[in-house]
Amino acid sequence: MDRLANTVRPYAWGSTTALPELLGTAPTGEPQAEMWMGAHPGAPSRIDRGTGPVSLAEAIDADPETELGADTVRAFGPRLPFLLKLLAAASPLSLQVHPDLAQAAEGFADEERRGVPIDAGHRNYKDANHKPELIVALTPFDGLCGFRHPAQAAGLLEGLGVDDLKPYVDILRATPEEDALREVLTAVLSAEHHAIAGTVERAAVAADRLAAEAGPHADAYAAYAVLAHHYPGDPGVLAAMLLNHVRLQPGEALFLGAGIPHAYLSGLGVELMANSDNVLRCGLTPKHVDVPELLRVVRFEAGDAGVLRPEDVNGEEVYETPIDEFRLSRFVLAPGAAPHPLASRTPQILLCTAGTVQLRDADADADADADADAEAGADAGLTLAPGESAFVPAGERIALSGDGTLFRATVVA
Repeated sequence: MDRLANTVRPYAWGSTTALPELLGTAPTGEPQAEMWMGAHPGAPSRIDRGTGPVSLAEAIDADPETELGADTVRAFGPRLPFLLKLLAAASPLSLQVHPDLAQAAEGFADEERRGVPIDAGHRNYKDANHKPELIVALTPFDGLCGFRHPAQAAGLLEGLGVDDLKPYVDILRATPEEDALREVLTAVLSAEHHAIAGTVERAAVAADRLAAEAGPHADAYAAYAVLAHHYPGDPGVLAAMLLNHVRLQPGEALFLGAGIPHAYLSGLGVELMANSDNVLRCGLTPKHVDVPELLRVVRFEAGDAGVLRPEDVNGEEVYETPIDEFRLSRFVLAPGAAPHPLASRTPQILLCTAGTVQLRDADADADADADADAEAGADAGLTLAPGESAFVPAGERIALSGDGTLFRATVVA
């Protein structure tokens, strides 16, 4: 097993305090938005097996079957198919959707054929993969996820008392669900900025007032007012009002499949996703918004946000998703409990988020004492503190113990 040295990404929306508090480090005063754990080329983790630090990506490239296992390589090719993150949002991320596999392959091939540079600001597809993702809250976590039922969205918009919104309200009430959502989202995102900015501002003022009145939608109105504060006049604020507002409690999760519009607003969480950079933005961003391509990818299906809670499987709390590239679970370990064995034909990344967790070679002598293990060297095991993580190659058998919380990311293969 390998202790990971990870990169923290300083995106502007990141918290200045949440990751330092978890990691036990001093804040720098700069935003610290995401810590990446994995082999993504943008910021691969680093390991040291006694010959100096190398990136995890390089180690996997050198011997994919040993590091990933034959099953993973057969299913997903010679690369780690997931990326694990700690995500700390102090302000809203962009409103976005991700393509499915077929859409990603088609879009990537089209942009390659047209010669769009891979790093161009207007490029939509950085690779041919899909990007489903799962976020688990470590603190109370606010987000937007999926479309509200049109009647609910109509009531929310009507409650603002802004005359300019009445045409959208009428469409949402009089048109079949999919057509209503498509028509309103298209109208909002296609409007000339100068024509809709005033409507957004009036809606924001009303949302701020209604949030203070503690009515049934006060939390949602407060969230939309915050969006408008960060992105004044942005039509994405109105698009966001079509979506479910959800507040996750620690341990609760959201799964974001292909075509589901979503945005993270605030909070600290563990995020696991397929290894892709494909994002189509709906708004709340200064970056490129390709409305026609976005509308091709969005799934205009209404429903609730679908909050997930883990299911206990022999002491392992599993977050079930319909994705094979990744599987996320959680262990809450108690002192004095018997070590919990972990064996997998697929690679694993283990992340401690509370307390301390010991990772030991499950085949080692169970009666060996800690001093003997320390003298035995790196093979004896690792102790992880909050924010620390380890990579476990396929086929290695380890055992968990300690007094803390550990998240396990692996592959379904």
